[in-house]
Amino acid sequence: MHRFLLMLLFPFSDNRPMMFFRSFVVFFFLIFFTSNVSSHKQTYVIHTVATSTKHIVTSLYNSFQTENIHDDEFSLPEIHYIYENAMSGFSATLTDDQLETVKNTKGFISAYPDELLSLHTTYSHEFLGLEYGIGLWNETSLSSDVIIGLVDTGISPEHVSFRDTHMTPVPSRWRGSCDEGTNFSSSSCNKKIIGASAFYKGYESIVGKINETTDFRSARDAQGHGTHTASTAAGGIVPKANYFGQAKGLASGMRFTSRIAAYKACWALGCANTDVIAAIDRAILDGVDVISLSLGGSSRPFYVDPVAIAGFGAMQKNIFVSCSAGNSGPTASTVSNGAPWLMTVAASYTDRTFPAIVRIGNRKSLVGSSLYKGKSLKNLSLAFNRTAGEGSGAVFCIRDSLKRELVEGKIVICLRGASGRTAKGEEVKRSGGAAMLLVSTEAEGEELLADPHVLPAVSIGFSDGKTLLTYLAGAANATAAVRFRGTAYGATAPMVAAFSSRGPSVAGPEVAKPDIAAPGMNILAGWSPFSSPSLLRSDPRRVQFNIISGTSMACPHISGIAALIKSVHGDWSPAMIKSAIMTTARITDNRNRPIGDRGAAGAESAATAFAFGAGHVDPTRAVDPGLVYDTSTVDYLNYLCSLNYTSQRILLFSGTNYTCPSNGGVLSPGDLNYPSFAVNFVNGANLKTVRYKRTVTNVGSPACEYMAHVEEPKGVKVRVEPKVLKFQKVRERLSYTVSFDAEASRNTSSSSFGVLVWMCDMYNVRSPISVTWE
Repeated sequence: MHRFLLMLLFPFSDNRPMMFFRSFVVFFFLIFFTSNVSSHKQTYVIHTVATSTKHIVTSLYNSFQTENIHDDEFSLPEIHYIYENAMSGFSATLTDDQLETVKNTKGFISAYPDELLSLHTTYSHEFLGLEYGIGLWNETSLSSDVIIGLVDTGISPEHVSFRDTHMTPVPSRWRGSCDEGTNFSSSSCNKKIIGASAFYKGYESIVGKINETTDFRSARDAQGHGTHTASTAAGGIVPKANYFGQAKGLASGMRFTSRIAAYKACWALGCANTDVIAAIDRAILDGVDVISLSLGGSSRPFYVDPVAIAGFGAMQKNIFVSCSAGNSGPTASTVSNGAPWLMTVAASYTDRTFPAIVRIGNRKSLVGSSLYKGKSLKNLSLAFNRTAGEGSGAVFCIRDSLKRELVEGKIVICLRGASGRTAKGEEVKRSGGAAMLLVSTEAEGEELLADPHVLPAVSIGFSDGKTLLTYLAGAANATAAVRFRGTAYGATAPMVAAFSSRGPSVAGPEVAKPDIAAPGMNILAGWSPFSSPSLLRSDPRRVQFNIISGTSMACPHISGIAALIKSVHGDWSPAMIKSAIMTTARITDNRNRPIGDRGAAGAESAATAFAFGAGHVDPTRAVDPGLVYDTSTVDYLNYLCSLNYTSQRILLFSGTNYTCPSNGGVLSPGDLNYPSFAVNFVNGANLKTVRYKRTVTNVGSPACEYMAHVEEPKGVKVRVEPKVLKFQKVRERLSYTVSFDAEASRNTSSSSFGVLVWMCDMYNVRSPISVTWE
């Protein structure tokens, strides 16, 4: 029997892609023959030498000959995916003994348990300066075929953003398919959505079988997140898009003529690593140009980070990979997806707001944010904590914490934390409350989220929240009135969102992360008809467009902008595109002041490189950056060498044996040819000077003389040699070194920031400098 199963796994002697057929058939037979699953089984990501995957799986099944198939504890391994493009290996659910068999087989590299990653969850194109017929949105750049693959919760194919009117036939180079499944047929795809697949074997091995009354085992989006990110990156132009009359205007993806390939690997409780790798593996095989990943986990070494490993495989195939930075800000060192070959995207505000004015009983006015578009609320009594319910949960308005007799007809104050924001509103409404004031704690700073609540609700920042709670503590009969002002424009922007995860990176502190900031706050984009805007089951509302926030929303902005740049510069590498986006970023807001940071409690301070990387994306400038920092696969492998990775760990990325250079190559991690500088000094150490080398490639004017301009970080002297770079032709490469001299050791951990700019005529090639003392 095991020989028959092996034939199903490997029906052909060549390496033609049969991954999904193999895994489906094997999964079916394994379930059929397995009646008693051991409690010790667990799902693993297993890395192998490129030529050894079949051998290892064969050895695993040959081990059945020594097993007692009549033993009640006997359990066949479940092979879920064979990985051939993003990495070499497979995923499987194994017993402890079966895992040991795999580990002892020639060609095995490493294995680690599967886990769930989380999702990092109209007008922004105009805010970013994209206008039809001008600049990057000209006829030439929009006519070329660029395919964006999105790994997310799927897609809603009937949505107006994905119509294929006037689109040319699907490009012949496309190798993907439109996989059928629950409520999704091959006809669900068109000339806009040219590919769709679903990956759930890893998720089901962790969580259990998907409940198809609430989701679909197909590429159809039941949650809305995937539809939102896809329409943000590549959705077509839709006039008069709005959310119940709010944010009304023209909705469009960053590159609205791009093709879309939807890879559903995220479900109700998250995204299994094994499924995400399978999705990236398929996207590489299908022939996408850009991969967009609005998901991630905690920061970890790259050799145990599946997104980093699979992303490396995509980069090797000249695919640009954009990832969300995470929503764990403003706490330091929370940034995820920090591998240097990935573009790590922070979230920012646009100048569009949804203001609401809360006037409390002492006549002070508080400015908040609300999507409610109804009549103003007259003076109503306020309820909070013990005057709203019982137990510690009442302060957060968690489920069943509020008492109807205490809150009915009142405005209830709820602190952020402990439960979802819209779930708090649901609890207030269930208990008879008339409205909710959602107050940010010190950790969330001055964040003003506009959420799709089920009742009138206002989000209030930390400072105004303190004013509100101080008034409440001293008033015998506290009241408030609320006026909802709808949609407004012209607020100070961009500004870094407080929730956006911050650097420095734990996994690779010698490379500054995040890389760039893009709009991620209160973003209007497409939504699934199977999900309410609040994501609450009790919410009967359905919308075509929804407003949500997260670095999940920022990531597809960069994915679409990368597609725009690729449409103009088809021969640029992913590193060149990343460099162009970073070195042309803006660092001032619409009032010509340094871009601010909402994460600072009490007052907005200037954002640093640990908050927004090189700055805020400026797509029009990014298409003509002057100079770029290109980085090859060998450069990245040498970077891994400089991290003192073993040859076995480097093999996870290279796929074949790679010998680290004994002389030359990357001398330290900071020597990676990256568009930014991260310098780390150890307090009390003798090393007071750090020297990095960089090489720039001329992609601007053929003859241009660039001069170095430096704004030194506090406490550090910076020397650039040479100070002038004279280019004579396009694609000429010149190198320079930068020395960082610490003026004195420090007693505590601290950071300071500066910048190096190469200037020639219209070009200002800007690289941020971050210096950290530990």
